[in-house]
Amino acid sequence: MVLALHAVGYAQHMTPDEAQRQLDTGNEPMKVGDAAPKDAAAVKDATSGWYAASLKTRDQRLEWWREARFGCFVHWGAYSVLGGEWKDRPNPGYAEHIMRVNRIPVETYKNEVAAKFHPDAYDAKSWVRQMKAAGMEYVIITSKHHDGFAIWPSEVNKYNIRDVAHFQRDPLKELVDAARAEGLHVGFYYSHAFDWEDPNAPGNDWDYTNPAGDKGLFGGLNWYNAHPELVAKVDKYIDGKAIPQLKELISRYHPDILWFDTPSKLPFYEQARIVKAVREADPNVVINGRAARTKGVNLGDYLDTADRPEELRPTPGDWEAIPTTNESYGYDKLDPVHKPVPYFVQLLAKTSAKGGNILLNIGPKGDGTIDPPDAEILAGIGKWMAVNGESIHGTERTPLDRQAWGDSTVKGNTLYLHVMNWPSDGKLLVGGLSSKVTQAYLLSDSAKHPLKTAVEGNDLLVHVPATAPDSVDTVIVLRTEGPVRGQMGRLLQATSGPNRLLGFDAAAHGAGFVYGDGKTAQYFVDGLEKAGNSLTWNVRSDKARRYEVEVKYSTPKDSNPTGGKFVVKMGDHVLTVPMEATPGPKQIKTANAGTFEIASGSLQDITVTAEGSAEPVHFFELNLKPVK
Repeated sequence: MVLALHAVGYAQHMTPDEAQRQLDTGNEPMKVGDAAPKDAAAVKDATSGWYAASLKTRDQRLEWWREARFGCFVHWGAYSVLGGEWKDRPNPGYAEHIMRVNRIPVETYKNEVAAKFHPDAYDAKSWVRQMKAAGMEYVIITSKHHDGFAIWPSEVNKYNIRDVAHFQRDPLKELVDAARAEGLHVGFYYSHAFDWEDPNAPGNDWDYTNPAGDKGLFGGLNWYNAHPELVAKVDKYIDGKAIPQLKELISRYHPDILWFDTPSKLPFYEQARIVKAVREADPNVVINGRAARTKGVNLGDYLDTADRPEELRPTPGDWEAIPTTNESYGYDKLDPVHKPVPYFVQLLAKTSAKGGNILLNIGPKGDGTIDPPDAEILAGIGKWMAVNGESIHGTERTPLDRQAWGDSTVKGNTLYLHVMNWPSDGKLLVGGLSSKVTQAYLLSDSAKHPLKTAVEGNDLLVHVPATAPDSVDTVIVLRTEGPVRGQMGRLLQATSGPNRLLGFDAAAHGAGFVYGDGKTAQYFVDGLEKAGNSLTWNVRSDKARRYEVEVKYSTPKDSNPTGGKFVVKMGDHVLTVPMEATPGPKQIKTANAGTFEIASGSLQDITVTAEGSAEPVHFFELNLKPVK
């Protein structure tokens, strides 16, 4: 197991329990199935054999992916025809799940949906031009989603765009050719563990009596433990469709990357068998982290966050966040909640600062055109990337802590400051920078006019213009003498935005912590109510100053922590906040804890605990506001 964890950067930093909590589960249940002893045999086979051998070339496989930092995810298929609506009713949730949510019979879906997928307006060259202009360096498209419908003319299985929709073009070939002509890497999403069309596959429990569906037949998540005889049936799907189609995709299109999803629908040993077949077919293809995983083991080349992340935990190793432009991945004409361009620019910067990639999803229409709001978002990001792309591509995680004004990225002896909260006094303080700075300038300034700098203790003062050249994210370039080095520890400031101490960024002391998936109002930490548990941040203040302390939290459904309290400690200072039940887990309450004085200079620990109630609470963050 340790070997597999090393592969994604875990074993050196985390216990197996902590690693398991970090293994991405997307929108799946947090629990991972366990089919021992077959799983144990599969783990041994992988970590002492074929998977161990694959690690020797992992760095070479990932070289282009690490350089790219920014890619485009495309959810596009038969479901795009419906646009999130079935029989004049809006589909709740992801548009690409419309078949499952509405329990549409296979024959109905085939004749009324898949057969109508005629994307005559599809122009792969136009798609790729827009992606490239946005600063994206790779694209991954859904070759087959959970509905089982292949959007290429598969010779393995007749449920495909040519045999069902009678569409004579090959969308995958067109995209591969267009992407490679423009220098983009290209790959395919393939739903290996979930197929609602195939009578032998997990997932469809409305046409068939198959496991892993919403009804929870045959024991639910662990169906393969309760009914191991069903695995032979599922093997017909794996050996007759999944593995042959994956080999077909590899031999026909030679993808740079394969992206898998929802592995918990299968026992781990079956997940591993599929990944092994892919590795044998192409040792050089990159594989994401949702292909095969069990407790403490992930057989992918990198990890993925959950869907639609907004806040991100510091994650060792290689990882990728997968936001989408609105709330669905497939095209949903009834979902108007497209996030603004600044949201994605800042998410891209803070993801790169933590050493991760952004795979930003768009959902094209059924006719093959990119939805105008998606096109506008790509264009808006592209305007920023045209100026600031070098601060993203090829960068590594920063050695500095998060700053009140934003984040930073690193490339060689260059530190890029992503200033999202412009200092009101024209003085930008970079906390913890140890390296000597030889040059400072605005990345948007082609003449590279020098910015005045001065060392102030453990920090660097940069004199900046009175107003931000870019209100979204102004990038300042610092060239250093030798590698960029820094000291961890949060620098609290008064003039450069909020001092947010997220639970995601805290050192966790104790056991049994559970982390939210990072979505809006879901970036919480659970477990503070357990005896002996605490969260700690290492901070210092640029000047002696009094801070007002706020606690942000919510309570899970049916939790009533009345009588409990949060306790915030720093040295001899102790503040308390009584807990109250909130209207819902996504209704975040901001409670004032009082104030305390923080002297300037040395690092100090701020610790939060929960006392007086065993009821669970979602802790989100502390906010420290300077008192004027």
